[in-house]
Amino acid sequence: MLRLTEIKLPLDHAESEITSAILKKLQINPDELIRYSIFKRSYDARKKNDIVFVYILDVETTQDDELLERWQKNPHIQATPDISYHYVAQAPSNLDTRPVVIGTGPCGMFAGLLLAQMGFRPIILERGKSVRDRTVDTFGFWRKKALNPESNAQFGEGGAGTFSDGKLYSQTKDAKRYGRKVLTEFVNAGANPEILYIHRPHIGTYRLVKIVEHLRATIESLGGEIRFQTRVEDIVIEQNQVQGVTLANGEFIPTHHVVLAVGHSARDTFQMLYERGVYIEPKPFSIGFRIEHPQSLIDRARFGSQAGHPKLGAADYKLVHHCQNGRSVYSFCMCPGGMVVAAASELGRVVTNGMSQYSRNELNANSAIVVGITPEDYPDSPLAGIALQRRLEEGAFELGGRNYEAPGQLVGDFLANRSSSELGKVKPSYTPGVHLTDLTHSLPDYAIAAIQEAIPAFERQIKGFATEDALLTGVETRTSSPIRIKRGDDFQSINIKGLYPAGEGAGYAGGILSAGVDGIKVAEAIAMKLR
Repeated sequence: MLRLTEIKLPLDHAESEITSAILKKLQINPDELIRYSIFKRSYDARKKNDIVFVYILDVETTQDDELLERWQKNPHIQATPDISYHYVAQAPSNLDTRPVVIGTGPCGMFAGLLLAQMGFRPIILERGKSVRDRTVDTFGFWRKKALNPESNAQFGEGGAGTFSDGKLYSQTKDAKRYGRKVLTEFVNAGANPEILYIHRPHIGTYRLVKIVEHLRATIESLGGEIRFQTRVEDIVIEQNQVQGVTLANGEFIPTHHVVLAVGHSARDTFQMLYERGVYIEPKPFSIGFRIEHPQSLIDRARFGSQAGHPKLGAADYKLVHHCQNGRSVYSFCMCPGGMVVAAASELGRVVTNGMSQYSRNELNANSAIVVGITPEDYPDSPLAGIALQRRLEEGAFELGGRNYEAPGQLVGDFLANRSSSELGKVKPSYTPGVHLTDLTHSLPDYAIAAIQEAIPAFERQIKGFATEDALLTGVETRTSSPIRIKRGDDFQSINIKGLYPAGEGAGYAGGILSAGVDGIKVAEAIAMKLR
């Protein structure tokens, strides 16, 4: 087959225009075209009065070889590469112990899935509940302010990504196309096939529930075992080699291969690993607020007169500003047509995040506006970043009224250094409630100064971004893990054999797709050891 790139068509093009573009590009007759499929579709909105779709197409003709020869100097006509996934090994029949995966977020889920598909019958341990039971607990917290520390937006089947936008894109390099494997498995589990080709695909929170359940059923059908409400109390290590795991109920599971996919909020697990001598180092992360605008404002700023066009959907944005104090402020986890959600996992602390449903049709757009910080800001120990997160989350709990309402402030008041007492036109979407206050007391001075400088700068890119009625909600502290559990080229901890740090919690991923990809890589590393 042939891969055609840079096929540009008008926003309101008909399907037949795709065929016409192929025939024109290849200079062939209609009877020579056998079929085509869309590999990627994005849009170019740089000219708001002339927004176009941009396609990458895989095409089969009656004369592929001849056309490749004819167009060999054209970079936009190439042979379609092989993007199918190939398993690296199959489990031997005499396997003495089964690999253990800790965590059922996207990293743990895909590590377990790949191990199961290769016949290794993994045991997957999850401290939280199954995704449907966990959803009941999470919504209960949002509506009734009753937090279950073991079942919430962070802990439980599906991981933190379940209560987010379900975004499925990543900036990491993926030469082996593991990302395609992740997307394909999501489609097999019930996701819309469009995630294979649309620009910035997402599944949406509520649809993720059924997909996660389907992935679990697939793992179990292949001999894998998943245990919920099963917290790992200890990892038994002798002579720098993993010997097994001890559960909170006292049970010991022998194994020499443990995938550590615990997510970025498993602070008690990080403490246990540190005490066991596992090498951990601090890493940069970011802190800030959620900001909400009317989605219609973002649509107009991004799409001009085409705002609201059904083919474009809700507009998103990506912003960054380098501040005079040396800090960088950027938008993170932008949720078009979404809501700000309560993401706390510890009592007496407030944490915000964002999520969207598949339709992305809520009134507000929201994103995190965060400031990058480094270990120089928390130099005391490898776990000092966790201590900083906790202090900020405790402060937000106090500012919000000690009842899990989040502290909030209008952007106009924040920029003018005055407390907010009355909402403007933007209605908060954070369901436990927002308590208006002065957010300048909720983050370090350098972070407040940076965000106050960045918001007017972002106004120059998105008209209305600094509108006085926009709403800030605090605090956002879980952008990524504050630690890295360092591993070598073989994906094992640099000082503990048999321990495979993986995903966001270990510092090797930053979202659903990259976490799933990392899970695949770790599963392959274990398979190569055990084959």
